[in-house]
Amino acid sequence: MTLGRRAFLRGAAAAGAGASLVGLSGSATAAGGAVAFHGPRQTAVLAEPARHSVVAAFDVVAENRAELTALLKELTDRARFLTSGGAPASVGITGPPADSGVLGPEVPKGQLSVLVGAGASLFDDRYGLAARKPPQLKQMPTFPDDALDPQWCHGDLSLVLNAAEPDTVLHALRDIARATRGGMQLRWKIDGFSSPPRPAGTPRNLLGFKDGTANPAPSEADSLVWTDDGGSYQVIRLIRMLVEFWDRVSLSEQENMIGRRRDTGAPLDGAAEQDVPRYAEDPIGTVIPLTSHIRLANPRTPQTDGQRILRRAVNYDRGVDSNGNLDLGLVFTCYQRDVEQQFEAVQKRLAGEPLTDYVSPFGGGYFHLFPGVTDPADHYGRATLG
Repeated sequence: MTLGRRAFLRGAAAAGAGASLVGLSGSATAAGGAVAFHGPRQTAVLAEPARHSVVAAFDVVAENRAELTALLKELTDRARFLTSGGAPASVGITGPPADSGVLGPEVPKGQLSVLVGAGASLFDDRYGLAARKPPQLKQMPTFPDDALDPQWCHGDLSLVLNAAEPDTVLHALRDIARATRGGMQLRWKIDGFSSPPRPAGTPRNLLGFKDGTANPAPSEADSLVWTDDGGSYQVIRLIRMLVEFWDRVSLSEQENMIGRRRDTGAPLDGAAEQDVPRYAEDPIGTVIPLTSHIRLANPRTPQTDGQRILRRAVNYDRGVDSNGNLDLGLVFTCYQRDVEQQFEAVQKRLAGEPLTDYVSPFGGGYFHLFPGVTDPADHYGRATLG
């Protein structure tokens, strides 16, 4: 690591940036499409990310359990309407409009997906929910390569919005924030975007590499993604990419750090993106280094097969920091049955990998994705919170 990069990191930390990049070998192809709102699970998890997203966390300010329940019912009602579409309710000529009007006189149907989860802090002593906390839920720890900014970490509730257009997700965020203002307030929020495949296959991240190639198959969701109650553990990591330094690294060194070709996305021992790395034929890492990201993240052994995660990642652009450097990176989100046995097991293998010189996680959190809203009488959190 050069002195210039160290100085940059000190400035970046002061500006609130920092930490690690997990799972570039996952899968998140840009697409979208309508997802049914009602069902036993929040199946939008399984939909490939749309072109635009908002990932946010809220602090709940409801004064008691009854107000918390009312908040979750209101959040459910707004999510149901925003995903189903239609004309906003009329409030008469003297009241403020029921809708911002950003999307026109009617909200389009089926152009938005919504995911809602709960953080460990929701189960403190405020609402008498300690006994109801999902068994694996805890506050996200600081990992060895992290530089976490408390203002960008944790939260009582998480919210992920996905749509094909940026005005759709921003309209939804405004609608939800307005309707729930007395019960929850934004803690942090970041806008994300997914690039189209270029020239084909998986979209690329801002390091220039295809990001998301080896996600579990849909048939493996029950064993790897969903918890027994129909929820899932959600990990969010906000990861800055130090692109000024990355752009000075030779292509061969970049590819060795990742373990894939930049142009095709193929593993270094393959010809096409979907080729499976042949680690057993390369035990000392002559072709794909033992320290490469894909090899550490997914060693492809029987012992690590159950540690795979469903990853959903999008890019972000926060402009320029106080030192005049680009503030770009990745909003990494993953879903799994067991945080410790899956995400944290992968994260421990990645500690100190060469790529950590060029990425710096600065925020995020752990959440438990609520089971789905089964019907019009149900609401987020009913089964979890009792």
